[in-house]
Amino acid sequence: MPDLTAFPVATRWPARHPDRLQLYSLPTPNGVKVSIMLEETGLPYEAHTINIGADETWTPEFLALNPNGKIPAILDPNGPGGAPLALFESGAILVYLAEKTGKFLPEDPAARYETLQWVMWQMAGLGPMFGQLGFFHKFAGRDYEDKRPRDRYAKESARLIRVLETRLEGRDWIMGADYTIADIALLGWVRNLVGFYGAGELVGYDELVNVPAWLARGLARPAVQRGLEIPPRP
Repeated sequence: MPDLTAFPVATRWPARHPDRLQLYSLPTPNGVKVSIMLEETGLPYEAHTINIGADETWTPEFLALNPNGKIPAILDPNGPGGAPLALFESGAILVYLAEKTGKFLPEDPAARYETLQWVMWQMAGLGPMFGQLGFFHKFAGRDYEDKRPRDRYAKESARLIRVLETRLEGRDWIMGADYTIADIALLGWVRNLVGFYGAGELVGYDELVNVPAWLARGLARPAVQRGLEIPPRP
């Protein structure tokens, strides 16, 4: 049985199944990337709810796992070479799980790098811009009298979602016929934009055709439906 006692996070959130991959997360757009991926791959795992509203990511135990103080993070007792591996950053975790299982990342080198470029695009562009738009439209930023910050992020989010619209022309998924970690990285963010953030009108979502159809296909997947609710909110 793997011994996780060397990891402080396992003392605050004890593992009932230390032989399984441990997920520390919350069902946010970044968090659900990993829970969806785990559900899609079928890897045995144990999910721990991290209450970001109670600042649990800033506890010493969590910071020992992720010094950046963000969810999601994982602790895999069966990492490379059989040694435990702690990992943070949702994009890095997606790549790791894809390589660990041999799923949702093409073996062909050219297709592999093309998939990774879309994951990086989500991480560096679409996610941060959608998140800022959510802040200024849904959360505390909506009370600012100056609407220029909101409008700046709305304009850039509208541009980015049209990049995705163009990419999906004639394709079921980002990479064509094959569902990959690029789709998994993006689904939660697009869903949040038009759902929880209620920002569809700001980005002209109703003008799009390919993105809504792609989102509907993704949300219809049973593993996606399960992953969107894991771990349960506090």
